[in-house]
Amino acid sequence: MYRQLRLFAGTSNPKLASDISQQLGVDLGAIKISRFQSGEIYVHYEESIRNCDVFLVQSFSHPINEMFVELLVMIDAAKRASARTINIIVPYYGYARQERKAAPREPISAKMVADVLTTAGASRVITIDLHAPAIQGFFNIPVDHMTALDLITDYLKSKRIVCPVIVSPDAGRAKTAEKLASRLDSPFAIMIKQRPAHNESVITHVIGDVTGRTPIIIEDLIDTGSTIVQVVESLKERGANNAIVCATHGLFSGEALDRLDHAHIEEIVVTDSIVLPEHGSKTKLNVLSVAPMLAQATQIIMEGGSIATLFKDAGV
Repeated sequence: MYRQLRLFAGTSNPKLASDISQQLGVDLGAIKISRFQSGEIYVHYEESIRNCDVFLVQSFSHPINEMFVELLVMIDAAKRASARTINIIVPYYGYARQERKAAPREPISAKMVADVLTTAGASRVITIDLHAPAIQGFFNIPVDHMTALDLITDYLKSKRIVCPVIVSPDAGRAKTAEKLASRLDSPFAIMIKQRPAHNESVITHVIGDVTGRTPIIIEDLIDTGSTIVQVVESLKERGANNAIVCATHGLFSGEALDRLDHAHIEEIVVTDSIVLPEHGSKTKLNVLSVAPMLAQATQIIMEGGSIATLFKDAGV
């Protein structure tokens, strides 16, 4: 269907890349990715990509630094093979939590990653639910910033939840919580928290009435799960029902899945932007696929349409 389209999978999420290819009706491109004994990464495209529009699927999942360097090597190999454009599909953009200096002498790693990807030769970035939407401005190439909010909304509507309340775990997610609350015609609440250290947080206040309601906690990502557990327990202390936790990206670092197998968590909803860890309890996990959305975005890019047509809110 698309004679010049070539879709290749990195090693971070080959299942998602395969699902995107099936949605598009194209075969995944032939590529060899291996490691030398020293750990150095080797990439070889086993078919011609000269003058082709190349799409590389690679999430910055664990081990993030290795997946990042692997993508850089894939980009460089595509550039040297005379690809016409190199479009990187990065469902989860790592280092996005380091998008500003919170203290002196800190890096802005999200900007550094953007610079490196651009310098390596990327022509376009397609990503989902950045931790900070302003990261789009770190690039001097087109960025298609997509959202899984429609996907999550449709799923929640199908559950017909009684007396829901949308909960933002912090002020940074308030806008997303407000959108979801509007779509589900429900109230929303905001948690106020402090962060004494990385991957640590303390809930100090809850703004909004949650008594007798089913909290739907909306996040962009779940890492260790500690904050989510604190939020759920704080809501329970204020008379809320068991919670439903929703996030686009399920990193689930360390013992997160076991930690989230909590008595007051009814269900955890994430997307397949990241491959789930093999360890830990998955009994409460429900995974929604972003493959159809990414396939549609790829199709629109190839045909020269508008990505905004994919979403209910034109402003995403």
